[in-house]
Amino acid sequence: MALKCGIVGLPNVGKSTLFNCLSNAKAQSANFPFCTIEPNVGVITVPDERLNKLVEMCHPRSTVPATVEIVDIAGLVKGASKGEGLGNKFLANIRETDAILHVLRCFDDDNITHVDGTVDPVRDKEIIDYELQIKDLETIESRLAKTLKAAATGDKTAKLQADVLQRYKDALDQGRPARSVEFETADEQRFARDLFLLTSKPVLYVCNVDDASAATGNAYVEAVRKAIADEGASLMVVAAQTESEIAELDTWEERQEFLNEIGLEESGVSRLIRAAYALLDLQTYFTAGEDEVRAWTFRRGSKAPQCAGIIHTDFEKGFIRAEVIKYDDYVSLGGETAVKEAGKMGVEGKEYVVQDGDIMHFRFNV
Repeated sequence: MALKCGIVGLPNVGKSTLFNCLSNAKAQSANFPFCTIEPNVGVITVPDERLNKLVEMCHPRSTVPATVEIVDIAGLVKGASKGEGLGNKFLANIRETDAILHVLRCFDDDNITHVDGTVDPVRDKEIIDYELQIKDLETIESRLAKTLKAAATGDKTAKLQADVLQRYKDALDQGRPARSVEFETADEQRFARDLFLLTSKPVLYVCNVDDASAATGNAYVEAVRKAIADEGASLMVVAAQTESEIAELDTWEERQEFLNEIGLEESGVSRLIRAAYALLDLQTYFTAGEDEVRAWTFRRGSKAPQCAGIIHTDFEKGFIRAEVIKYDDYVSLGGETAVKEAGKMGVEGKEYVVQDGDIMHFRFNV
């Protein structure tokens, strides 16, 4: 399972610089709007010390970490919902992502022009919010008119759908994103999910600051934090330019020394990747042996057959049982054989909810 996050923001806020830090791919970086026209896609390894420990213990022939897919999307301008600038392309690209990393410029630099002339991250946020909400409102109003007609005939499904659409419309009319609306029943949640609204996607606001503000933030960051207080979204601080300098250092020791000098324990890139994981409520289970140690990404709350199906659909179809070792037991006891001898390996059925860090072996028959 690959997590797909779209990096969005106004032109010249640091999206492509951040993307370059995250990915081995290199997006063009220039001091003018729309230097990113086609979305750049990078596949990023998720840092996980547990994987490193399993590799150290198993000495496998191959190692496969979990990955995150990041898409650098062209900068948006006012009027995007009406097709201004690269608006139509921007909105189409963002619709294809699972989550949004919204980069906001929170630094002053006279050498880097701002599309609106001044630095104001809250204003920048509201510009993009407005454009996404307007596009969602168009989608809702188009569907609602047709659905109300069907609901008037007594169609129960249409009535449920009309209720969902109306609740979304009310929120959007008030300037609130679709993700602020919660539904109780499974049918409501399923229909809401299938609408693929732009503002229903989980958002992480990434405040791009200067070197001096990397550890503590600044007044711009605090203004953003206040603006999103009731939104149900997360925020993190990253110095994208500093991260790009860290990424170019050759050794781990050099990178750590650089981080220590600016008051950080780990890079913003590592924190951002983990935050993106949490944004979509994702977790990791492992398969471990001499041939391969591999991290597998799954949705929190998934049951054993679903997780087996991530490896291969046949594993889910013919699922018999899952043999489960807890990561801490695996490490403390010294491996699979010792865990079995200690009676610590669990045998679980179809209703087992897989936990983060589980080491799994699936039995199946097709």
